[in-house]
Amino acid sequence: MIGSAVAAVQLSRFVAAEVHRPEERGRAISMVVLGGTVGAIAGPLLAGPMANLAARAGVDELAGPYGATLLLFGLSAAVIFLWLRPEPRELARQIGGPAQQSAAASGPGRPIREILRQRPALVAVLAMVFGQLTMAMLMIITPLYMRSHQHPLTHISFVISAHVVGMYLFSVVSGRLADRWGRGPVIATGAGILTLAALSAPLSPDLIPITVALFLVGLGWNFCYVGGSSLLADQLSPAERGRTQGFNDLLIGLSSAAGGLGSGIVFAAVGYATMGVVAAGTALILLSLTVWSRVGRRVPSPSLP
Repeated sequence: MIGSAVAAVQLSRFVAAEVHRPEERGRAISMVVLGGTVGAIAGPLLAGPMANLAARAGVDELAGPYGATLLLFGLSAAVIFLWLRPEPRELARQIGGPAQQSAAASGPGRPIREILRQRPALVAVLAMVFGQLTMAMLMIITPLYMRSHQHPLTHISFVISAHVVGMYLFSVVSGRLADRWGRGPVIATGAGILTLAALSAPLSPDLIPITVALFLVGLGWNFCYVGGSSLLADQLSPAERGRTQGFNDLLIGLSSAAGGLGSGIVFAAVGYATMGVVAAGTALILLSLTVWSRVGRRVPSPSLP
């Protein structure tokens, strides 16, 4: 149920994109992703005090963090339900102008299969899927690798914190670059950073090299995620957005699950170094696809006449 709630919340980046003009969408998405920095930092800090509070109340200590999660989800839902006015969908249609409004009224839009036949839409989806897959493979297995090299939990938490900073803190930069350079160059940059990070992660088990590598993994993911989200938002008419974006996030979730499972299998069978090579190969596929596709700064929406 928590995963379902998170899936709904993650679609908010597309809501932000749709109520901004195309030349501002990258920055809009980046601000939503940047908000994840607050949660990523505050969430772990709340866990300990809430657990202690639950223990003092005579219930299981894990009830505390779950109770805090319930409260925060409830507050978020109330804010959205009471104060998100006017409806973003209507704002999006106004920003799109008469042509977008006509396209929205003309029918349910193209099937997802037809949308993904368009090269920019396919690249956008693959940027997020391959970026998530590469990130999951390295992020999930690195703590286990560090434990095998006798790193204490403080070192492991430091590395994951650096990774989270890379994932979220530089969203403003990636969003502005997506609007200024174009979606394709930002995705290609992210894929290049992921490739470098995957190849460098196994070079040394020491704290600083692993920290830098995991930070770069987060940064590369951010560029792919923001650039891909912006590019996908450019391709869709109002009637196509909800189901296409939901399907895209379903693929992201499946790739994350596959990356987590696959990384454990590869790590157990052949070790962390090979895991890095596999992750680098995944990122290189994305880099090659982006360069081949030559996705530019602006691609006219196929729904417009």
